[in-house]
Amino acid sequence: MEASRLSRGGLDVGIVTKVQAMRSHSVAAEGGTAAVLYPDEGDSFDSHIWDTVKGSDFLADQDAVELFVRAAPEEIRLLERWGMPWSRRPDGRIAQRPFGGHEFPRATFAADKVGFLEMQTLYGALQAWPNVTFHHEWFATSLLHNKGAFSGVTVIELKTGSFNVIRAKAGILATGGGGRIYGFTTHGHHSTADGLHLAYRAGLPLKDMEFVQFHPTGLVPSGILITEAARGEGGYLVNRDGERFIPQDFRRLGWGRSAITHKILHESLSGKGPVGINISHFSPEQRRLLKQVVPIVVENFESAGYDLTKDTIPYTVGVPLGKAVNGAGARINRRGETSVPGLYAAGNCSDGGYIGLGQTLNLCALNGWWAGEAATASLSQAGEPQVPEEQLHSHEESYLGPLKARDGLAFYEVRDKITDVQLSLLPTMNDDKLRGALHRLERAMEEDLPRLAAREPRELVKVNGLRAAVPLLRLSLMVMRHRTESRGNLLREDYPFIDNVNWLVHTVVQKRVNGSLELWDIPIPEEWWVNKPERRQVPHPFFQM
Repeated sequence: MEASRLSRGGLDVGIVTKVQAMRSHSVAAEGGTAAVLYPDEGDSFDSHIWDTVKGSDFLADQDAVELFVRAAPEEIRLLERWGMPWSRRPDGRIAQRPFGGHEFPRATFAADKVGFLEMQTLYGALQAWPNVTFHHEWFATSLLHNKGAFSGVTVIELKTGSFNVIRAKAGILATGGGGRIYGFTTHGHHSTADGLHLAYRAGLPLKDMEFVQFHPTGLVPSGILITEAARGEGGYLVNRDGERFIPQDFRRLGWGRSAITHKILHESLSGKGPVGINISHFSPEQRRLLKQVVPIVVENFESAGYDLTKDTIPYTVGVPLGKAVNGAGARINRRGETSVPGLYAAGNCSDGGYIGLGQTLNLCALNGWWAGEAATASLSQAGEPQVPEEQLHSHEESYLGPLKARDGLAFYEVRDKITDVQLSLLPTMNDDKLRGALHRLERAMEEDLPRLAAREPRELVKVNGLRAAVPLLRLSLMVMRHRTESRGNLLREDYPFIDNVNWLVHTVVQKRVNGSLELWDIPIPEEWWVNKPERRQVPHPFFQM
C-alpha cells in the first residue's frame, strides 16, 4: 500500500523483498479483516473500538485505535475498487462473518484466501506504474544513515551473493514480524526477525517486546493454522472426553485469542487434551456451505485424513500470523514516522499503539498508506542521500562473512538450541526460568552466532535470520523480566495477577550508540480511555482456572 501511495506521487519507488513479492507471508492469512461496513445493521465504531481495546488488555492507545477503526471501512472499499474479490452476500454487498474477539460479525473475507487475494490485488495494481521497481530475492542487511538521517539500505542479491547499496531519500520498513524466532509457529520459514533487527541495530526504539500473541488453533501434527472462521461458521471446541469446555455459539466469539488459548492450555495441563474442533453436527447442506466459505480449512482437514462427519480434529496452540498483544515493533507515531528522519515503518514490524485482533491485514494496509503519505511529503526537504564508505565496508564484511566460513556451525545446530530455550518458558515462566534462558541465549550470542556458516547465498537468509532472532529473543526475555505482572499471554507464576496500578504502560527498549541498552516505560494516555479499568491488581484468569 505504501508503494502505491508513493508511485502515484510520480516518485521512483524500489521494493526490496527477500522472496518473490507474491510469496510474502501475508498470502497465508485466511480468516478475514475487521471493519464496520454496515452501521445501519447494528454494528458501530464504538463497539469496534471497545472490542479492540478489550482485546489488547487495555494496552492499546485509544486515539490510535479510533483512527484505525474509522478509516478501516474505506480501506476495504478501496481494495474493492482495485479489484479485490470480496465474498458477497445474496444482495451483492460485501459479506462479513463472526471472528474471535469481536462481538459483532464484522470480519470482511474472501473465502479463506483473504491474504493471498489482497496481495494479488495490490501487486496487480502496482504493475500499472512504470516507476515502481521490484527487487525480488534481495535481502536487506542494514539501514544506512548519514548525520542521523536515513540514506539507504545495503542488500545481498540471493541469486549471486553480491553485495549492493541502494541510496534513497526516504525509506519505509515493512518487513512483517518475526514468528520464526519461535520453534513452533505458523509463520513461513522466511519470516525471520531481520526487519526488527535492522531497526534495533539502527538505534530505533522497540516497543512492547514482551508480548506474543499465540493463535489458539493449529492443526496437529503439522501446526498449520486453522482460522477462527471455522468456529465462526459453527464448529465448536471439545476436549479429549468430547466435552465442550468453551461455549462456541456465535456470541462466544467475543472471547479473544488469549482467552481461548488459556482455556486450551488449561485443558491440556489438566490431562484432558488434546482438544480439537468438531463439526460432526453439521448437516450435509452446512458442510457444503463450509467448503465454499473456508475451502482451505476443509482441504487441510481432509488431507490430514479426518472424516468431518464423525472425527474431532485435534488442535494445538501455535504462534500466529499476527503479532503481539499491542504490536511489538519499531516505535512509530500515527504518521508512521520513526525516530530516524526519513525512515518510516508500517505493519507488523512496527508499533503505533494499535492491535491485531483479526484485523491485521487492514491495519497493515492503512499503516502503509499513512507512511507512504508522510514519506512523500518529506521528500521536498530531503537532500541527495550520502553514504559514508566506512559504513559500507563493515556491513559487507559482517553479512557476507558466513559465506567465507569453512568449518562453522550449520544453521540447524544453533536453531535447535534456541528452540530448547523457548520451550523451557512455556506455558508459564518465572524469574529463575527467565534468568536461565537469558544466560543460555547470551552464551549462544558469544559462542555460536560468530561461527555460523552458509554453504551458498540463499542460505544467508536462514543464517542471518538466526543472527537477528537470537538478540531479539534476548530483548524480549529482558522485558518479560522487567514487567512484573501477568497480562495477555505473558504468564508469570511469580506474579500471577494483572497489575493495573503499576503496569498500564508500554515498554520501550533501545540500543544506544555506545552499545548499551536502555529500557523505560511510557504510561498509557488516560484521556483516551473507554470503559477505563480500575486501578487495582486482579488475578490473571489463567491462574484461576
